[in-house]
Amino acid sequence: MDRRTYLGTVGIAGLSSGAGCLGEALRGDTGNPDTVLGPPEQDLSEATHPSYGEEFPAISLPDPLTGETISTDQFEGDRTVLMTLFYTMCPDGVCPQLILRLRRAQAVAAEEGYGDDAAFLAMTFDPERDGEDELRTFADQQGVNLDAGNWHFLRPTEYETGKEIVSEDLGLPFKKEFDNEYEELEYTFPHYPYIFLVNEGGFVERTYPRGSTMEISRLVDDFETVVTG
Repeated sequence: MDRRTYLGTVGIAGLSSGAGCLGEALRGDTGNPDTVLGPPEQDLSEATHPSYGEEFPAISLPDPLTGETISTDQFEGDRTVLMTLFYTMCPDGVCPQLILRLRRAQAVAAEEGYGDDAAFLAMTFDPERDGEDELRTFADQQGVNLDAGNWHFLRPTEYETGKEIVSEDLGLPFKKEFDNEYEELEYTFPHYPYIFLVNEGGFVERTYPRGSTMEISRLVDDFETVVTG
């Protein structure tokens, strides 16, 4: 995927706060044969990350809780995908808020009977500390329904692999910040609270740069529209 100059209005500062919705989901004739929703009010086409109408990159990673290797493109022709990035040691609540939004969409999908047409992917970029036990505990704490068969935690085998996916495949700035130069495991990451909505054709319907603060009902409504549209 062609990566362009990172959109200045969505920089590192302020990504963990602010209104989340990019605009009302326009229904009907979108003018784009690859999407269900119409264009968002905020045009992100010049950003480095995948945006409206673009093909989502193929990302293949292990799910340590199921023992499977999950690829984003395996859902093409079958399921609508919500994907986000997180790490369990997130210090300020941004990552749990991202997981909350995917979990709420998962719950509505089950209630409305389209859970088998949905996939929820949460990729950790901190594989050094997010092992199988930590991810399972985190899932339980956040109320994720692992038995539904439509949720996958994605975990790179090493930090460098995660860095490459975030920075190159998804086009997002990425940096590990050490809290103490003498303590190797004391580090954090700048927060990029993105949620990607990808239709079953593998095309991006919405990119939510401020996913951790966006209105949950809007995310669920957008998701449901794409799944059933």
